[in-house]
Amino acid sequence: MRRETIAIHGGYEDDPTTKSVAVPIYQTAAYAFDSADHAAALFNLEAEGFRYTRISNPTTAVLERRVAQLEGGLEALCVATGQAAVNYAVLNLTGLGSNIVSVPQLYGTTHTLFAHILPNQGVTVRFAASDRPGAIDALIDENTRAVFCESVGNPAGNVSDVEALAQVAHKHGVPLIVDNTVPTPILLRPIEYGADIVVHSLTKFMGGHGTTLGGAIVDSGNFPWKKYAQRFAMFSQPDPSYHNLVYTDHFKRAAYIGRCRSVYQRTSGAVLSPLSAFLLLQGLETVALRVARHVENGRRVAQFLRNDPRVEWVNYAGFDDSPWHALARKYLDGNGCSLMTFGIRGGYEAARRFYDALQLIKRLVNIGDAKTLACHPASTTHRQMSAEEQRKAGVTPETLRISVGIEHVGDIIEDVDRALAAAVPVSTPRLSDPAMANSAWTAELIGGLS
Repeated sequence: MRRETIAIHGGYEDDPTTKSVAVPIYQTAAYAFDSADHAAALFNLEAEGFRYTRISNPTTAVLERRVAQLEGGLEALCVATGQAAVNYAVLNLTGLGSNIVSVPQLYGTTHTLFAHILPNQGVTVRFAASDRPGAIDALIDENTRAVFCESVGNPAGNVSDVEALAQVAHKHGVPLIVDNTVPTPILLRPIEYGADIVVHSLTKFMGGHGTTLGGAIVDSGNFPWKKYAQRFAMFSQPDPSYHNLVYTDHFKRAAYIGRCRSVYQRTSGAVLSPLSAFLLLQGLETVALRVARHVENGRRVAQFLRNDPRVEWVNYAGFDDSPWHALARKYLDGNGCSLMTFGIRGGYEAARRFYDALQLIKRLVNIGDAKTLACHPASTTHRQMSAEEQRKAGVTPETLRISVGIEHVGDIIEDVDRALAAAVPVSTPRLSDPAMANSAWTAELIGGLS
């Protein structure tokens, strides 16, 4: 099936008991055993079935299969949030004294996890000077256990060279983990370019309506854990915490995701509720339609911002002169995503005035909603970072981030224009002026979607 069809049908057949076409919500904590032997077989992983919703649940299992199919992966684990997915994805590979190497362009909370939380647990994160493969290569040593990147940085908007980063990681015998939240598998499937593990905040574009938290970890099934058994002994040696199970023997190609579920979800419990899984499945059914509209609206908003003299700069990979445009052509079919940053004349104070003047566009820190959303990263999502760390992540004091929604693009642009007028005390043409409203430029920007 193609991705648009997978998003609707993947991972589910009509319920065998009721013939329900919609995925049922199995709102239960536990499941009955036929006998003592049946219970033992389930806990020994000798029989298929469900034991406890902290480990697996039938509703969540459909979501996991669907997300894995969308990404072209082998299996997936869905957890409570995107941050839990990032945390589990890294912990599943690391141990005391090990390290991972990361690009610097990261979501603020991911940076906090990497810079402050993991080091307190004995895992060092080495931040490269840039997202260039050479900068990553220089930091990998015998204690490195993974390379990490965001396929499209939030909020930096950089496009990572996934294929080149995978080649660097594999040269050193370590997997590449890619956070693919911003483009979604509709625009990019990192596994096709060599990524080994893909993570998502399902809260964002995949769910799409700003109602439900969720995260996913997708295992490609391609990394040769046995080949690097000394580095990744946790997969090929008996696990004393799980009756000496050997994950590569039992789960074969799915050893990574099998251990992630058996060790981290089972024991630390960042569990996605069945109702949340159901709601995320509803969002997934329209993800292809929404992403197409997000991308088109984003292109028009970026053009408007770039042509407005009240705006100093716009960071959007869809522009031909963007430093990431060649990578956008390779990985995103030339598209910029609907997430972008910009700065307006007057710097930080003008940015505050702009932000406060928004009416249609919502002021909050989510992205990927059907609604257009805006935030000021330096004072919110990246507030915990130093000025230098913010700069490396693509955040300056005046930076405004906008996640363009699927409303009529004319209404989005009019709200931006109205906020610019309130923020920048300069005489410039506005969309409300008759000459501007009748211009071919404005018609190209906001026309065609009426």
